[in-house]
Amino acid sequence: MPVGRASEPRRRRQGDTPAQRRAERARRKTGATSGKRPGRQSSSRSRPRSSTGGAFKLSSTRRAAGLAMLFCVMALSVSVPLRTYLSQRAELEAQDQQRAALAQQVSELEKRKEELSDPAQLEAEARARLGYVRPGETPYIVEVPTAPVAPPPPAESADDGLPWYEELWNSVTGKGS
Repeated sequence: MPVGRASEPRRRRQGDTPAQRRAERARRKTGATSGKRPGRQSSSRSRPRSSTGGAFKLSSTRRAAGLAMLFCVMALSVSVPLRTYLSQRAELEAQDQQRAALAQQVSELEKRKEELSDPAQLEAEARARLGYVRPGETPYIVEVPTAPVAPPPPAESADDGLPWYEELWNSVTGKGS
């Protein structure tokens, strides 16, 4: 028995009722006489095709809205990691500047430590900053005379014998000036 379309009508399908088989035969018969393949409707009976084309049979407005939404979702998914990257980069630059400042401070302190390891320099610092003297030396402190400071003029007494609340009211209204 050959395999293909021609063998289908001869085979009985299980579960088909006689009415279904008759309808199938009638459908095949009308399709066979018109020279068309069975199961296809003629173009006169088919619904008119819309002018929508492209992917997924969407109109251009819907396609544009979908693309806009896709663009927004992609922009949002990229913006958060980008913002994090930029903030971390700025923080890294600040940390590098702080590290450079600390390295400079460490080098200055090491230089100062080397200076103070010299006993002569240590003695000079102690004499200048702390006023130390060797045993047997007599320290002298010279004070430079300064011009006498004139005492400030006495402040005028604002007490006119008025109670405090009247002075306050006069200062608010401007009468006491």
